[in-house]
Amino acid sequence: MFRLLLLVPLAACAPAAPQVPAFMAAEIETGAGGRCYGRDITPAVIETVREQQREPGEGPARYRSVTRQQILRERREVLFETLCPPEFTPAFVETLQRALVTRGFHPGPVTGQLDRATLDAVQGFQRGSGGPDSPVLSLASAQRLGIAPLTPEQLDIMNRR
Repeated sequence: MFRLLLLVPLAACAPAAPQVPAFMAAEIETGAGGRCYGRDITPAVIETVREQQREPGEGPARYRSVTRQQILRERREVLFETLCPPEFTPAFVETLQRALVTRGFHPGPVTGQLDRATLDAVQGFQRGSGGPDSPVLSLASAQRLGIAPLTPEQLDIMNRR
């Protein structure tokens, strides 16, 4: 009588490490208390102004157009709270993709992979909802999508309504 033994490496049973794109991991830093923060740069807002200036001299008034640019708001760096990279498991990314599909932002298939289509959809959702203009998912956006828990303070505010 023969016995067939199948040996399966234990590593195959361990949960897969989240596949966070390198550029995204580089844009997330861990702060105090183990919270993670993403970084976004808001561009400067520049206005082009056209003025009529009188040319000096005698006789009838003559004017010339002068165009100049004026900075209304300086470029600035913004930090926002985000989920830490270990939380971007394939199951979480699938949930994120489904939430984005439901809201019309994710055109690709639900794969559980944090691919370019998903990152573009996150950026589009955040841009349209007043969040950061970044492919890094902010905690506030994850809460708006209903895929991250609310803080006790946020729950209190909701329960008062």
